Parts: sequence; structure tokens; C-alpha cells
Amino acid sequence: MASAAAVFHLLALSSLITSGLAAQPSAPQPIPAPLRDLQWGQLNFLHTTDTHGWLAGHLQEPFYSADWGDYVSFATRMREKAESEGRDLLLVDTGDRVEGNGLYDSSRPQGIYLSDILKQQHIDVLSSGNHELYKQNTSEAEFLTTVPNFRGNYLASNIDIIDPRTQELVPLAPRFKKFTTQKQGIRILAFGFLFDFTGNYKNTVVQPVEETIKEEWFQEAIQDRDVDLFLVVGHVPVRSKEYTVIFKEIRNVHWDTPIQFFGGHAHIRDYVKYDSKAYGLASGRFMETIGFISIDGLGTEKAGVAVAAPTFSRTYIDNNLFSFLHHADLDESRFHMEHGQNVSRMIEDARKALHLDIVHGCAPKDLWMTRVPYPSDKNIYSWLENEVLPDSLRDKSRHGTPALAIVNTGAIRFDIFKGPFTQDTTFIISPFTNGFRYIKDVPRETAERVLDVLNSQPRVLAVTQPGDDYRNELAPPIQRNRDHDMIATYNFVPEDKIKFEALLHQVPLSSEPSRPNILPGYMTRDDGGDDGDDTIHSPIPTFRVPNCIQASIQPDLDSTDSDVKREAVPAEPEKVDLVYVDFIERHMIEAAKFSGLDVDFKKESAVYMPGGRLTDLILTWVKENWKCVHE
Repeated sequence: MASAAAVFHLLALSSLITSGLAAQPSAPQPIPAPLRDLQWGQLNFLHTTDTHGWLAGHLQEPFYSADWGDYVSFATRMREKAESEGRDLLLVDTGDRVEGNGLYDSSRPQGIYLSDILKQQHIDVLSSGNHELYKQNTSEAEFLTTVPNFRGNYLASNIDIIDPRTQELVPLAPRFKKFTTQKQGIRILAFGFLFDFTGNYKNTVVQPVEETIKEEWFQEAIQDRDVDLFLVVGHVPVRSKEYTVIFKEIRNVHWDTPIQFFGGHAHIRDYVKYDSKAYGLASGRFMETIGFISIDGLGTEKAGVAVAAPTFSRTYIDNNLFSFLHHADLDESRFHMEHGQNVSRMIEDARKALHLDIVHGCAPKDLWMTRVPYPSDKNIYSWLENEVLPDSLRDKSRHGTPALAIVNTGAIRFDIFKGPFTQDTTFIISPFTNGFRYIKDVPRETAERVLDVLNSQPRVLAVTQPGDDYRNELAPPIQRNRDHDMIATYNFVPEDKIKFEALLHQVPLSSEPSRPNILPGYMTRDDGGDDGDDTIHSPIPTFRVPNCIQASIQPDLDSTDSDVKREAVPAEPEKVDLVYVDFIERHMIEAAKFSGLDVDFKKESAVYMPGGRLTDLILTWVKENWKCVHE
């Protein structure tokens, strides 16, 4: 483990400032900050997960402003550094590469630029996420394009797909692979899993992990005695029942062979110890984090003897060029590679072709998902329920009928920053294509109870559907883990005074005002301690939000309606249209039962505001209400 007393380094701003420090022209310059050194080993890994199309980096956040081209250069330089010292470096990605950013979502067909950019990085082992499987066209693109782009390195231990060319059910990718590292000769047996996902389109099959590990091919694979390390990559939270059963199954055969797990899906930084020779790493979300793992003391044929106690170390690297230059031990003139710079230009050209920098309006203030309390005037959900939905969500066929509209908080994926609201921002904050449905003429009190039941998840609804994703898909990914008694290591300061036993490992570190350039950011505490973040930050408060919010939609009275008629509309009508985002319909069905609403959703629900999507409503509202003032 890296010592808590690791040496801190403050990169000198004067030695690094150049006009090209941020790869994308509109990206902010990274900010110098105290850094911890990496602890290298025989075998080292760089890990990405849940990138969701953010290959251009964060264009409004300096700590995460490096792009995929910078990462290509960083990985190459790190591999050069490792191999020059006789070490090995492998790259891993654990899925959800799609949906969540204009670079993927705004192209037609989706992802035509993204797939070419992704493949520029050499990735040694990668797996699918759930977002790759929601739609038929997305999963087929994964099968026909991404899997061949990473031929032999893409693994799918528990996913099958109907081959669109033959209509046969086949594995999405190879189930596992065995390989030997170049420098150390470490023999690795690798698998690639997805959690027990049930929301996939019908052209794919996700087999539960517990069933997969009982299959003959898996049992035969783990009987291999000539293995120095089991490598399990997957779009699975590292604290999960799925990884627990895989760990136990391998341990039943190999009681002391080291195991390294890489996870995802939870959108958090986390590191878990399964036993003294088995660890798991999760590396955040949205290209904010490059995870680093090193393992020393592996027993190999080249080393001659097995080692009783290998050592593991982890670091979460902030995705910016200050961190990259420091860890590669290079200045900028020697860091950038032509290939990496070409990839950055590919991203820039794609963004221009997709018009992602077009400004639709200017946000007058920051609007936060969880950094401020809900409700409040700086909370994005309060803004949505008090302004956007009441102004924009109306169905002409229901003219004059009031409504209550329910939207799950997980439909919003990111904060809004004060300043330009661009085409890219539209997809960043809500990339989904879901529309709205409704049940007409529902008693208002019953409609309000539906919201109460939805917000009681997972204590009520989750137990009614034992086969479902138990992580509560209604709320934002980071919060889902808190609600399911998992340790969510995302900078949680319980300002809302709600107590969760799962937060015992999340005591925020004290800020160090005496140190220069200590700015808010990730402060992770995990099974390895509190020294895992490469950049020393001060804490960011995080508040709990409900699973769902509800907006009151007043009748749409046209200009011919008299003032008298307007005044006659009751503030709390007896009956309303119960409107909801169609993504949560299965939850609505269960909540309706608990609320005493006796309706057959298959027969009685209908499309509300045909063609209207939450993303479109937000964009229209911004154009009309957030005008830019040019001085």
C-alpha cells in the first residue's frame, strides 16, 4: 500500500505553461496542485470506466481537462517508462463508453466518431457496460465494430447477442483469454463480466453471474494451475454480490493465487480488499479519473518461486496534464506524441462537425445535482420541477387538464455551470431519448402517493422484483450505492444529517489550508486508506436527493380564455393527469399498486406530448429563458 506519508509534490506553474497545455481549444488550463507519487510494481495497470463519451475531457473543469489524445500519449509514455525498468503495464476499460456526451449522442448514427477515436488507444482487456446493451443498434454496433476494433482483447463472459447477419445467438465476444506479459512473463487468466443486468434489449442475453460461473467452460478455465494472476474486469461495482461469488468460486480452486478485479457502474472511486491477495478497483466516471494499480511479488516462472504475500497499491489519477506530466516524469516538450495529438485533432474535428460548441444560452448561475441541498435555488432538480417542466411539458390533446409529472433524478447526469450552455451541455446533463407517458384523470392525492412510494425505494419496491438490478436505477448512480448499503467513496459529507451505516468508510479528510492550491475535489477513503487520490483536495459537500421529483403542470389556457376562467382553475384540482418519464414505467406500475391506483398500464397509459423528450424540453427552455448578455 502507498504510505499515508507519501511525498507531496507541487508542480511549478512557470515550468509548464504553454499555449497547448489543454488539448481541446475550449478546455481550461489545468491547475497546479500537490501530488502524490505512484508506487510501481512488477505488473501495473491503467484503468478507465464509465467514460460515457467524455473523450474530449471536461471543458469547464480544469482538474479533468485532458482528452483521449492526452491519455493515448500518457499511456504510451507510462508503458515506455515501465518497460525501461523491466516492468509491465496493461490498460483496462470496464464499459459504459456510450451515452452521456454529445460526442457520442449527437451523431447520426450515434457513435460514428466515438468508435474511431476509442480504438486509437491500445487497451489490453475491456468489457461491456449496461449502456452498450440498452438498444438494438447500440449492442449491434458494439458487436460489429468495437469488438473487432479490439480483437482478442474484448471479453464477454456472460453476454450473448443475436448476430444480425445470421440470426444466431452467439457470445458478444470471447468468454476469457490467457496471456503472458512481455517483460515479467506473468501468466494471466482474464474474464470480462457485466452485473446481473435485466434492462437490455431483447437481442441480447445477460446471464446472471452466479449461473455463469457454474458453466463447464468457466470451471475448466479456473482449473488451470499455470496462472500467476486471475484478472476479472467487468462493469460491476467492486462491492457487489457478483464479484463476491466470482471471488469465492476462484478461491475454491486456487486458495492463494492473486486476483485483481476492475469494476465500474457505480461512478465512484473505490478500492476493496477481498483477502490479502485479492483486491478490486473502481475508477470513477466521465473521464475524471485514470485508475492506477501496481502489484509486486507475483510468483512467475521467470521469478523462479512463488511469493507468499504480494503487495498491491492503488492511485486515482486526476485526468489532467499536470498529473500526466508528473507521473510520466516528463515535461511537455517530451510528453506529447504525434499519435496522441492526432487523436486530439480527431476529437476537435468531430466536435466541430457535430456543432457541439454552439451556444444556446447562458446559465446565470451554477446548478448542482448534489453539492447543494434539495430543494434549493441552486439545485438542478428544483430548477427542473419549478421552472422547466411547468413551462414546457404540455400535451395539446389534454388542453385545460392539470397534471403532475414525475421524473427520476437519475435522468439528470451532470451539473450545469454558470456561463455558456452549449449543444454539448444538452447531452451532458440528460443524454437519454426517453419520452413521457401518462394515466389520465387520477385522483390528485393518489398521484402524490405514487411519488412517496417511489421515493421509498429500495425499501419497498426493490423487494417486489428480486430479479431486477438491485441498485435502484431511479436515482443518480453515485447515490444508488448509498441506498443499497454499499460504500460510496464520492466525497460524501453528510450535511443532510441522514445516517447511513455504509458511510463509515467515508469520513471526509480534513482540508489543509496551509498547503498552497488546495482546491475542492475528490477525497477518497477506501479499504486502502485515505491516500489514494493523486491530487490533494479539500472536500466537496454532497447532499442526498430523492429518487424522483414531481412538478405541478397547470392547465394550458390559451389567449381566448378569460381572466375569470383562469381564476376558476383550482390550485389543487381533484383529478390530474399522472405523467412520467417512460423509462420508469415498471417502477410506476409497482408504485401504483402500493398507492391504491388500480389501473392497467398496458391498456390505460398513453404517450404524453408526442415527440417530447426531457432533453428537448430543457433545451427549448434554455433558449427562451437564458439569453446571453454580451458586454
